[in-house]
Amino acid sequence: MSEDCLKLTTYFGERQRNGRAFLADAQLDLFGRREVATSILLRGVEGFGLKHHLRTDQLTLSEDLPVVSVAVDTRPTIEALVNDLQAVVHQGLVTLERAWMLRGDTDPLHLPEEPRGAIKLTVYVGRHERAKQVPAFIAVCDLLHRGGVAGATVLLGVDGTAYGQRTRARFFGRNVDVPMMIVAVGTGDRIGRVLPELGGLLRRPLITLERLQVCKRDGELIERPHAVSATDEHGMAVWQKLMVHTSERALHDGQPVHRALVRRLRESGARGATALRGMWGFQGETPPHGDRLLQLGRRAPVVTIIIDTPDRIAASFEIVDELTAEHGVVTSETVPALSAMTCNEQSGGMHLPRYALEGVNHRSSGGVG
Repeated sequence: MSEDCLKLTTYFGERQRNGRAFLADAQLDLFGRREVATSILLRGVEGFGLKHHLRTDQLTLSEDLPVVSVAVDTRPTIEALVNDLQAVVHQGLVTLERAWMLRGDTDPLHLPEEPRGAIKLTVYVGRHERAKQVPAFIAVCDLLHRGGVAGATVLLGVDGTAYGQRTRARFFGRNVDVPMMIVAVGTGDRIGRVLPELGGLLRRPLITLERLQVCKRDGELIERPHAVSATDEHGMAVWQKLMVHTSERALHDGQPVHRALVRRLRESGARGATALRGMWGFQGETPPHGDRLLQLGRRAPVVTIIIDTPDRIAASFEIVDELTAEHGVVTSETVPALSAMTCNEQSGGMHLPRYALEGVNHRSSGGVG
């Protein structure tokens, strides 16, 4: 089954509370009660927000790292969720984005239209779900790599929902269904070719597709983020998102690119950035890999997310371009609705005009292998 959907994402601090409960728990309780099709809670390694307070796992065993929650479902379900979520989130960044969702048990998976431009493919699987006698996330990455997709990063969740059922990680437990998300970037034709096999590989596939622009690959500049107006034709504010896919072993002036990037962006006055460490993945022709015991240095993939106004994204891209001169994949997307909150102020809004699904239907010229 394929259908229009919305993706609701919240960026906040791990120690933020809603009354007596941590905000993360309050959100996932809400997602569970609403039986959201899929959601995931991700723990970041470094980042900052509107107050420019740096959260990092590098200085101490921090208990206030950046946290990202993602919830995906049909438009009516997510729109009904927004008001409830805004009632519990008083600080942080909340975004709404359009996508196309593919899910089902037996039906073959296909793109909802003829593939054009670049596509972000996100696959949701369980932590210990298996496919062809290997962990599902490894099988998915192997398939994407064989299919010539540009890259993929596996992000491990600590809580979430799958087909409406809450699946929280516990210290004592197998945690079979605790969610993971595999974020991949490729051309529409290559993504289209692997989808049927991907559907047969997974027991209950749950996948989203979004249009994007590829700006850089392996240090090569393809094109700068498209210049867009600060508002759309409905007068609503428009935001942009950069995603920088690198590795912990990719360095700039002796430090990992993602850490250098977060610090440079913070110094520049950007509104915020969050780095998420993956556990498996690949870029280009390099075989899928991750951290292993008894290895020298970390090899895990990292995704750094930057969301800002179009003019600030243009300025931030200059920093991104400099720091990814030799490594990484950089993509750009439009964020049609955003709400940024501190204790003293709120900007943006969560209203989406009812027009065609931009996430999949608009043309994008960014090319990628």
